[in-house]
Amino acid sequence: MRVDEQTITLGGSPVFYRAAAPPDAGGTAAPHDRPLPLYLHGVPTSSDDWVPFLERSGGLAPDLIGFGRTGKGGNLDYTLAGLTDFVQRLLGHLGFHDRPIQLIGHDWGGAVALALAQRHQHTVERIVLINAVPLGPTGFRWHRNARLWRRPLLGELAMGATTKWLLSRALKSGTTTGAAWPQQRLDAIWRQFDQGTQRAILRLYRASDEGSLARAGADLNTLTMPALVLWGTRDPWIPSTIADACHQALQNSRLEPAPDAGHWPWLDHPAVIDRVAQFLRG
Repeated sequence: MRVDEQTITLGGSPVFYRAAAPPDAGGTAAPHDRPLPLYLHGVPTSSDDWVPFLERSGGLAPDLIGFGRTGKGGNLDYTLAGLTDFVQRLLGHLGFHDRPIQLIGHDWGGAVALALAQRHQHTVERIVLINAVPLGPTGFRWHRNARLWRRPLLGELAMGATTKWLLSRALKSGTTTGAAWPQQRLDAIWRQFDQGTQRAILRLYRASDEGSLARAGADLNTLTMPALVLWGTRDPWIPSTIADACHQALQNSRLEPAPDAGHWPWLDHPAVIDRVAQFLRG
């Protein structure tokens, strides 16, 4: 199915998003009789991650503030609450504020999905977490790079020293197959990895110690909608033990490991895309 690209202005800042409609949806991302799949990406990528999912299942995938082609101003709120507020405002602006939605979140997008679900339990119909930054008391500890980013001055120095080769090597280290990151995709991520994105990453991580992530998941045990916790077992940054904790925190969840897959499991095993589509169909 065709994936359309749109840029709007929200709060005086540009917002880029992709939308695709199922063949029987009458040209809209989600007709009134079905939930809207909403895809939320992680760091340091963008809605580019979700193109094959949109082609398969339709829905909406924005570039979050600070990433991709959405605004990256220094006045924006690059915290978990700020990202969640942004998604909430975008849904309202596009007319989906009171419509049922299905949340699919990867990495930081998973944390935003969980935060949004706790705010709007009555509208969230399903959740998919893919190698997500966890909320709640999971025992999660930041990986080495994140600990570096959280430190003033050292984080800025690390970001400033990041070259295209270093960024590409880091992305490749999060996958298990050589073809996971085509050069064209790596080039696109590097073009988007500007000072605005680097600033957003530093602010996001510095606002998010492990204790604050635990507190942000205080109401996870009240979520009753079906959830799929899908995890690449060879993730070098968020281990499978966190997948188990996420599964235990959600009342109505199913845990499905993706063996021999990394942080972006669908890049190593495209069958993950079909599995997510199947779950969204219910």
